[in-house]
Amino acid sequence: MPEFLETTVDKFTFRVATDRLYTQYHVWVKWEGELARIGLSDYLQQTSGDVAFADLEPEGTHLAPGDDLVSIETIKVNLVLPSPVSGIIHQVNAALEDAPELLNQDPYGKGWLALLEVNAWQTERDNLLDPVSYFELMQAEIEKESKQL
Repeated sequence: MPEFLETTVDKFTFRVATDRLYTQYHVWVKWEGELARIGLSDYLQQTSGDVAFADLEPEGTHLAPGDDLVSIETIKVNLVLPSPVSGIIHQVNAALEDAPELLNQDPYGKGWLALLEVNAWQTERDNLLDPVSYFELMQAEIEKESKQL
């Protein structure tokens, strides 16, 4: 079980798992041996609403950083999220087909999106945010949103 950085705003508590890296698009990457597990941050899933549908690119798809990885439909928005790294989709989370709500219920666990065979992990990881940097980015977005309300 990972440790978390947390912040609470109104009735919402946003958590950032400290055992992975992040993108500015609120996607996380966790290196697991030869594969990178990818998922949505807790912040993104909470601010986007209940997930109704997640359409992932199929296994075997070659991706470059920024290529579309997943389209997500929620009660509030439709999102297309980019791949944080280059590689080949090794496995998609088949459980999301019947239970897309896992993205909301367990974004750092059972709600992962895909496993990628990464082409250039050593160099591409330098383009990702460490947990503290991502936490600061998330807090800045929360502050900006709260001022607009």
